[in-house]
Amino acid sequence: MNNKAFFKYIFALLLFGSNGIVAGFIELGSLQIVLLRTLIGSVFLIALFFISGGKLTFYKYKGQFLFLAVSGIAMGASWMFLYEAYARIGVSIASLLYYCGPVIVMALSPILFKERLAANKVIGLVAVLIGVVLINKNSFDGSGDMFGIACGLLSAVMYAFMVIFNKKAKDIVGLENSTLQLTIAFLTAAAFVGLKQGYTMQISKDSIIPIFILGLLNTGIGCYFYFSSIGKLKIQTVAICGYLEPLSAVLFSMLFLKEVMLPLQMIGAVFIIGGAMAGEIVKRD
Repeated sequence: MNNKAFFKYIFALLLFGSNGIVAGFIELGSLQIVLLRTLIGSVFLIALFFISGGKLTFYKYKGQFLFLAVSGIAMGASWMFLYEAYARIGVSIASLLYYCGPVIVMALSPILFKERLAANKVIGLVAVLIGVVLINKNSFDGSGDMFGIACGLLSAVMYAFMVIFNKKAKDIVGLENSTLQLTIAFLTAAAFVGLKQGYTMQISKDSIIPIFILGLLNTGIGCYFYFSSIGKLKIQTVAICGYLEPLSAVLFSMLFLKEVMLPLQMIGAVFIIGGAMAGEIVKRD
């Protein structure tokens, strides 16, 4: 195994898992946080792409670039929903809902990618649905933030669109792919924020460092480490270790934000992560 790529991948997952924690120290609205995050991250990746001698090739694949553009728009929308969910229902629950995205892709794979829906995938899908109900039981009976739950689920749906359309851009790969996608995500967030509330914002001194950590480290460097490492690792390794992201998000939220999960919610978390693993890791028939 490529040890350097492995450690880069693990570091990227831990960075992604800490996104909600860092955002918790930024005194801005969720839309403004996403706007600044994508701006700083995309500028970093653009600079890195050209400094490293990258050559743009997307114009040779106009149809695929259209798919990549839709993927970037979905990424921007997904993050806007996710950060609103962070603010409303907490990092741990929002992160678990967001991680239903890969399961949605799995459920749609027979239609979109002509893949057979094996028994382990069906079991995994059912387990995830049970988990969603368990972690949000108080919202379904009217005592929770239903809009926050909806934002978390919509972030998962947009995540699924992001993955599905990115898969269709087969010839736009590597750093060019991630740079274009994040730049389009920024343009999406910029357009929405501009239409909804304008670009005026007051950034406190205490928020400056967390903003740059989220944009430069968690987004720019995180995306670079992630996309530059997964191609050098075995698919099984990527799949198994990928669950470190939602697990770390839950643990970080409990440790740093003092969020508390009820026993029923903890069981739901096990169902969601276990169901997702069952669908992706168990050997296909």
